[in-house]
Amino acid sequence: MAKARSAPDIWLLAAIGIILSIGIVMVYSASAVLAFHEYGDRFYYVKRQLLFAGLGVGALLFTMNIHYSNWKKWAPAALIICFGLLVIVLIPGVGVVRGGARSWLGISSFGIQPSEFMKLAMILFLAKWLTDKQGTITQFTAGLLPPLGFLGLAFGLIMLQPDLGTGAVMVGASVLLIYTAGARLAHLGALAGAGVLGMVGLILAAPYRLKRITSFLDPWSDPLGGGYQIIQSLFAIGPGGLVGLGLGMSRQKFSYLPEPQTDFIFSILAEELGFIGGALVILLFLVVIWRGIRVAIAAPDTFGSLLAVGITGIIGVQVLINIGVVIGLMPVTGITLPLVSHGGSSLTLLLTALGILLNISRYAR
Repeated sequence: MAKARSAPDIWLLAAIGIILSIGIVMVYSASAVLAFHEYGDRFYYVKRQLLFAGLGVGALLFTMNIHYSNWKKWAPAALIICFGLLVIVLIPGVGVVRGGARSWLGISSFGIQPSEFMKLAMILFLAKWLTDKQGTITQFTAGLLPPLGFLGLAFGLIMLQPDLGTGAVMVGASVLLIYTAGARLAHLGALAGAGVLGMVGLILAAPYRLKRITSFLDPWSDPLGGGYQIIQSLFAIGPGGLVGLGLGMSRQKFSYLPEPQTDFIFSILAEELGFIGGALVILLFLVVIWRGIRVAIAAPDTFGSLLAVGITGIIGVQVLINIGVVIGLMPVTGITLPLVSHGGSSLTLLLTALGILLNISRYAR
């Protein structure tokens, strides 16, 4: 095995730090008005963000210094625990409903979101499974169906909450990992077709999902209902122009744009910092993805390579969905922008995962 570097990938570490710093500033800017209106304290949300950022950085430093191979033996236990939490959260009176989804476990305003932790647990498990079963992944029944069975079960439990956004990120990153492990495109294509039919069924089974689709295609058909969020998001992005209205000068955060500190924080960022600010954040995420791919290529073994692909996939898919939603290219799914949006479970989980990625970079060939 290659000797550990004296330091992890500096480009990756720097990009993570800059994005996290931008996120803390933007959480305050986007949430100050809402926080003062709801709690009488304009620093309410940013104080919580600083708390979870501190916990997340601590987790990053821990996982960055724990050899990534340890996660191979811990992966099955992590998956079982997360499956248990996904079942527990569905129990009425135990799981907490927020935003129309029974996705939380906790007391009052503090809690954890099990579906967020399942994203990482699934990646850890699939990386282990596919490493151990390298010779069978090209076989549909013996190689591909078992890991997809675990993935499908987790997705089903997440959809019972329901939380389509988190489920979509988990599936997207996992399928990318499975493809990288050597699965045949023909098999994945057939399953993708079945998945599309399943998604159509899920959409037709819940009228609000169909409304989101139709509103996404023509938000002005229901400007005060299903199209409201997309319209208000575009009203924020448009006036931002090239350089923005200035930090703290957003107009849409004055109770016009729902969830300005979470799902639609990129809209506020683009309004205040303009095209240049938005492009800079996207560029920083591209640096994270670029370095993640390099880590995967240079990893000393299959497990490290697949794990790096999965973690990078979580970041890439989540960024793609979030920004796609806020600029009107995708239906509203309710998912945060990694490291930028306010959110304890998501922020802590992502920093933990990125610490693992940084650890893999220390052993790169």
